[in-house]
Amino acid sequence: GAVRVAMRALCLAALLGTLGAGGTELTLELPDSDRRCFHQELESGIKFTLDYQVISGGHYDVDCYVEDPNGKTIYQETKKQYDSFSHHTEVKGVYTFCFSNEFSTFSHKVVYFDFQVGDEPPILPGMDNRVTALTQMESACVTIHEMLNSVIDSQTHYRLREAQDRSRAEELNGRVSYWSVGETLILFVVSIGQVMLLKSFFTEKRPGSVGTST
Repeated sequence: GAVRVAMRALCLAALLGTLGAGGTELTLELPDSDRRCFHQELESGIKFTLDYQVISGGHYDVDCYVEDPNGKTIYQETKKQYDSFSHHTEVKGVYTFCFSNEFSTFSHKVVYFDFQVGDEPPILPGMDNRVTALTQMESACVTIHEMLNSVIDSQTHYRLREAQDRSRAEELNGRVSYWSVGETLILFVVSIGQVMLLKSFFTEKRPGSVGTST
């Protein structure tokens, strides 16, 4: 009845409110021989997760490293196309994560990353302190929440794949266009050369001056 509809509305509102909590998504341009760093102040005992993927440029690879407030490197990978890193902070302070394209001298990169901080909040108020079994409605909320998270992850994955494929298609289209222009110029030059060569065969040669015989 009306109570069940209200509960469903409350459940859906709670789910939608928790989907984007504590996260930052960003797509950045990384020029050749350049490095971009980001800083985040975190408390101790907090979990954070960094997911990244190179969308376009070069061999679709990038260097990435993460440093704690003491300057200690807690994560470092070179020439990775994509990766995921999770860590529980041990000290309070500013954590730094950087993306580097310094190894490339001419390839411009586009990098997507998702930075999540903290544990996911409970779906409904007081659910984390429950000692009794979940009701059927609460279990349905948890199931829907997990399915929505799976859908979001899938959408993000396919969105990045689409952007990557589009970049490759545009790059291939550019190469085909340049090749077509080059072939056109070569055919034009060859055609002019053939016309001039054939013209030289059929052009009447004028005899030179010859002395009068006696």
